[in-house]
Amino acid sequence: MSVEVHYELEGPEDAPVLVLSNSLGTTLEMWDDQAEVLRERFRLVRYDYRGHDGSPVPPGPYTIDDLGGDVLALLDRLGIDRFSFCGLSIGGMVGMWVASEVPGRVERLVLCCTSALLGPKESWTERAKTAREHGVAVMEEMVLERWFTPRFRREHPEKVEKVGRMLRETPAEGYAGCCEAIREMDLRGRLGRIKAPTLVIAAADDPSTPPEHGEAIRDAIPDARMIVVEDSAHLVNIEHPEEVTRAIMEHLTS
Repeated sequence: MSVEVHYELEGPEDAPVLVLSNSLGTTLEMWDDQAEVLRERFRLVRYDYRGHDGSPVPPGPYTIDDLGGDVLALLDRLGIDRFSFCGLSIGGMVGMWVASEVPGRVERLVLCCTSALLGPKESWTERAKTAREHGVAVMEEMVLERWFTPRFRREHPEKVEKVGRMLRETPAEGYAGCCEAIREMDLRGRLGRIKAPTLVIAAADDPSTPPEHGEAIRDAIPDARMIVVEDSAHLVNIEHPEEVTRAIMEHLTS
């Protein structure tokens, strides 16, 4: 059963619709840099996953089908039939599920720093267990080290702290439930069903989803293309906002 997730809708009412989907343990604020530019050309839908920020926190485990079903239910409530989709990390996983589930509704697709299969399963089980027993905040330092390069953490502590706050404030059950969704996810068999023109964005120094994960997605989706952003870790849209925003805009308007 779908959950009525928290969302924000902005941009011209008659513009093409673009859905932005976040990484695990963040809120829709993760896309603030992109939204500032994209909302001038698109009707932006930003939302929080079940278990995150302003959305309800049902008991886990969750599945990628649950998370994808939530966003489709949201779009149906808003009366939106056709849309483009841009997701990062688990947001990209949801994007692949949505674009393969309802290929006739997705106009264009952007997949950032993501994977169609992300093991080992044991690590996601352990992360979910840690969140439930000790809260998400105990993982903050470990996660931020994987999300940002050392130089970015030194030069932009305020941006790192903004993301750290999102992570600390994520409900433990919501974080754990999404970890379990990633643990059980295998989208490889779905990728050939995606019809939308697809751009894969990878980050050269991403320890969570290295470029080879993006290459596997690119090779499996018909006519997909890929770019690699240098000197960036997992949250590439925050480390290199202008480059990523430009790539998204060019892909969506080409």
